[in-house]
Amino acid sequence: MNTAPDTTPDPADAVQEVLAGARALARRLREVLAQLTGDPVEFDELVRRTAVPRRTVEDLLAALGPDLETTGGAHRLAPRVRDRYRERFALDELGASAPAGPDQLALVREFVERGPRPVTALDHVTATPETALRRAEFLRDTYDLSGSTVLCLGDHDLTSLALGLVAPSVPVTVVDVDERILQHIDTVAAERGFGVRTLHADLRFGVPPALEGWADLVFTDPPYTPEGIGLFATRAAECLAGPNSRLLIAYGYSGRTPALGHGVQQELLRLGLVFEAILPDFHRYFGAQAIGSASDLYVCQPTARTRKLALRQAPGIYTHGPQSVEAAEATASPELLAAIGERLGSPVASLREPGWSRPIKRQPQPPVFDLRSDPGPWLLRMLLATGTERAAFLLDNNHPDITSERAQRALSELVAAKFRLRFHRSTPDSEHALVVADAVEPDSVAGYLLQRAHGKIGNVWREGLIAHVDPALTKRVARERVAERAPVPADLDLRLIDLPRHRIAELLERC
Repeated sequence: MNTAPDTTPDPADAVQEVLAGARALARRLREVLAQLTGDPVEFDELVRRTAVPRRTVEDLLAALGPDLETTGGAHRLAPRVRDRYRERFALDELGASAPAGPDQLALVREFVERGPRPVTALDHVTATPETALRRAEFLRDTYDLSGSTVLCLGDHDLTSLALGLVAPSVPVTVVDVDERILQHIDTVAAERGFGVRTLHADLRFGVPPALEGWADLVFTDPPYTPEGIGLFATRAAECLAGPNSRLLIAYGYSGRTPALGHGVQQELLRLGLVFEAILPDFHRYFGAQAIGSASDLYVCQPTARTRKLALRQAPGIYTHGPQSVEAAEATASPELLAAIGERLGSPVASLREPGWSRPIKRQPQPPVFDLRSDPGPWLLRMLLATGTERAAFLLDNNHPDITSERAQRALSELVAAKFRLRFHRSTPDSEHALVVADAVEPDSVAGYLLQRAHGKIGNVWREGLIAHVDPALTKRVARERVAERAPVPADLDLRLIDLPRHRIAELLERC
């Protein structure tokens, strides 16, 4: 009797590989399989029913091998394997999903009501709760979300939470510049058990490295300027995982000004994106009456040139406020530089532009950074990135981190293991303020982390324990202690500078 194990390849495994390669587009291939579970289907009819390209259908049929029966040009799955394929590839779940009901809509309304108010300077115009659910249902019903990764670039409308309601197991990452939104999404996701994580970024300075080439689907509702659309689409292109990824953009323009729509579409075409679909009036808003309180859904497919064409955009991307296209800041006057130098006790030749994509190393003279256009979060990020003995930051006099004693104390305590801060309101003039940071001697794990904000948190924390707690610790034991104390274990693979502010505070408290 031959007892050798059967090493014959299972065609279902080959089919699984084909579906895995399709990533979020695998739903169409599963529909092909579903058609094969019934009566025999002619090849031409199979293509026509599913709208899947001929070559793709041929690849799938080839993968089926002996599990496919072909008679006179008609195909079907062999009866002996049909049930197994139905179960393994969830073919019975391909029917139309039930639309969101009143309970889910009420929850989205609650999420919005509990959330932060819109910020005009960030072009926040709130989409209706119905729109957030419509977006989530479109993603669920159009793509194969099982095993796919979804990225929301900006999420004031809480589309990520709506997706959590209709597809709770789907991993979603939200990137936003607004710390309030990130904290709100984290809170709701934790309450509801959604698979949503949040990261901080200002897209003018890049995306967190962990997201580069990561996402199967990217959704964004960016500022409605050509510069804003161009920047958000560029960052989205950096995050797309490959040719089977898709970028979904909300954008609207008035029929009275078609040139604006043309300019935006040119920005997308410039990135080598193809308009796979444009669904008119898909999104509805509270406000934005200039465009009829509505916008279209653009479904964009990347080409081989898209990643190469993802060029740096101009910093002005919004339509309102100090970050708008029209609000480019003038170069600092000699009088302003002299007044700053007088406060610092050393001459200041120029102001440095903000940016924290890389660590800012020690320099002969204390750098002074121009944060006059800071919408709020830049100051903390610059403090995390700066590695000089002294640095100064020029801000608007109404910056949220300096307008009250409470705000100043909160920021000072957050970075106390790295810098001692001094706040000079109405300095060097009545419109501005100066924050001076002097380095303190690092003597704690928290300080070790703050000084290395661009390193992977798990590695830096582990080395900090050995350096400041117990030099006799092995790396293995230190790693285990870090894993036990981490408030969010998944954050250990990220950089401190990419975490939302509230999670930075939580992590430093556990060090």
